[in-house]
Amino acid sequence: MFDRILVCLDGSSLAEQVLPCATEVAERFGSKITLLRVIDLSGYIYLPGVVVFKPLLTSRNQRDEREAREYLERVALPLQEKGLEIASVVLQGLPGEFIVRYARENEIDLIAFTTRSDKKRRREDFGSVADFVLRSSNLPVLTVRPQQDRA
Repeated sequence: MFDRILVCLDGSSLAEQVLPCATEVAERFGSKITLLRVIDLSGYIYLPGVVVFKPLLTSRNQRDEREAREYLERVALPLQEKGLEIASVVLQGLPGEFIVRYARENEIDLIAFTTRSDKKRRREDFGSVADFVLRSSNLPVLTVRPQQDRA
């Protein structure tokens, strides 16, 4: 039923709280899990034809990508030790759009991630990335409301 599960992580311990649920689904269905980390470039100001601080941005992007790959390797290790088939992917761009595009292009069957919620609000706020994925993807989505860090 779910041959390929895409687990979206942002590098935070809150995002990792989706892993037990995704792992359980993968174990039950014999699914392959792809851990995806999209490095958010939405904060960059881009002006067509203007090359300002390009070496600085390139250096930063390379560092961010290296750190993201190392992070995903650490997250993948205990899952692989359980016998799960794990792939790791790092992309750079707008997270919501890149999650949906990756899922579509790679025949993903289930997208899994945590939501961002604010208990002070009356209704749940999924967060802009989660909201985009929920509205733009026609795939099943597994969402987990994270518990705040107790540290």
